[in-house]
Amino acid sequence: MKPGGIALLEVEDLCLSVTAGGKSCDAVADLSFAIERGQIFGLVGESGCGKSITALALMGLLRRPLAWRSGKIRFKGQEIQALGPEAMRHLRGKHISMVFQEPMTALNPLATVGRQIAEMFVLHEGMGWHEAEKAAVRALAKVRVAAPDQRVKDYPHQLSGGMRQRVVIAIALACKPELLLADEPTTALDVTVQAEILELIHDLCAAQGTAVLLISHDLGVIAQSCERVAVMYAGRIVEEAGAQEVFQRPRHHYTRGLISSLPLLGARAINAANGRTKLQEIRGMVPAVTDFPAGCSFHPRCGMATQACIDRAPGLTRLEGGASVRCHHHA
Repeated sequence: MKPGGIALLEVEDLCLSVTAGGKSCDAVADLSFAIERGQIFGLVGESGCGKSITALALMGLLRRPLAWRSGKIRFKGQEIQALGPEAMRHLRGKHISMVFQEPMTALNPLATVGRQIAEMFVLHEGMGWHEAEKAAVRALAKVRVAAPDQRVKDYPHQLSGGMRQRVVIAIALACKPELLLADEPTTALDVTVQAEILELIHDLCAAQGTAVLLISHDLGVIAQSCERVAVMYAGRIVEEAGAQEVFQRPRHHYTRGLISSLPLLGARAINAANGRTKLQEIRGMVPAVTDFPAGCSFHPRCGMATQACIDRAPGLTRLEGGASVRCHHHA
């Protein structure tokens, strides 16, 4: 965050719990980060690390078995975690919007896409339905849907996956929100459509000055889109820095493992001594939320783990340039 400035979104020591088998466990713990106006901030990690439930908490959409435990969420300096339902409804859509990772479940199958987009203008802009339906056509045109005046009459099942995701983006950006939460926005889309969707989000948000929290398990998506990146593992942010620094000089062994597991193409995949380089992997699996290990949660999968990693959880170490890491052996 710039000195003396107030970030658009500030998350401070956020802790979320989940109840399973009669036992309450921390699904997210000690989570802190900030997003500035107009910034694209990446949150990356394997499935099950707590990325999506973090987004749900920011939107005030946590439902059992998930629950709020502690922490603060400030939007434009105002704490929003304790806002009532009416205040949150006003905030959602108008000021903070979300693109969910599966557009087929995010859209109402019984309403036309035009009606669903128009609803945003009626609820948040005070338009009448006739005016809102015209605005819906313009919103579809902005997300580069061909023949938008015809597509507004379609139901979600009549559209391809890429088209449905464009509709979800049109809904999310209809009222020009100040913050967009994009949760795996390119999941289940083919590579060419993925690139189009990412370019679309980037261009529209840049034009509107919208900040973006981009959530993904795909490092390639994060690398090409984000200015700043936080790496999440087992409910905690283990490393945060500028995107270039994260990918060129990773400090946490989990981050290094993620980057090493990316496939190399062409000449970069050839090792002079051994021929084609073998694809690396991180051994083991992300632990279940009910079974996070003691000490450093990554130590069972880390080749550099020592007794200190088993005995105690590492604290957050602040580094130069605003970077931070949660590792006993980051040096």
